[in-house]
Amino acid sequence: MMPQIIPNISVDCVVFGFDANTKSLNVLLIKRYLESKENHEPLVNDYVLTGYHTFENETIDDTATRVLKELTGLDNVYKKQFKVFGDPNRLMNEKDVIWAKNENFNKRTITIAYYFLVKTQEVTLENKQHKPQWFPVNDLPELGFDHRDIINDAYADLKEKALYKPIIFELLPDKFTFNELQDTYESILGNGIDNRNLRRKLLTKKYIIELDEKQVGVSKRPSQLFMFSKDVYQKIYKETYLITI
Repeated sequence: MMPQIIPNISVDCVVFGFDANTKSLNVLLIKRYLESKENHEPLVNDYVLTGYHTFENETIDDTATRVLKELTGLDNVYKKQFKVFGDPNRLMNEKDVIWAKNENFNKRTITIAYYFLVKTQEVTLENKQHKPQWFPVNDLPELGFDHRDIINDAYADLKEKALYKPIIFELLPDKFTFNELQDTYESILGNGIDNRNLRRKLLTKKYIIELDEKQVGVSKRPSQLFMFSKDVYQKIYKETYLITI
């Protein structure tokens, strides 16, 4: 038997991933489409974040974890609850009203927003019901509801945390090149940062471990590989490094 939902409380999930090929920080969105039953003309045709109502028997954290796993198959990843969105008009533009009526959900819905950091190569998008797709955070398509505001606030929080927490390594493979690390920082913080200064600072971090390995299967000269050591980080800063926060 399906658990009962709490009709006016939902969770929306901003899923961030880094694309090493385009050097872009991306957001995972799903298609929102509805057409007229009379003439099959599109009534709603845009993208939204993945979200769902909370079940009566689960915590808000449980809802966020469930929503992410249904979308990506992942659950043991960095997550951050960052804001509550409860504006009474947040779902009241024309397309949202049409969608809410069709889906029979409460237009006065309060959402608790989370963001997740995932390794893009671990996410499988094929054969998904809602056709999830990655979009650059700085070049988003038309969005439904107040999801552009949610993404912007998530991105602002990520930028702030990336300056003093090693959460950026959650976007990288376990073994990475220094250029990949630098590209990931630049994708989050923007192109205005001093590349040489950033590189010099990163090279002093003892929790970035140089491996006795180089890239394989590349046409150009293989680069040195590095890894992030959670153990070293914890010893230096005397704090526990948590995957989920």
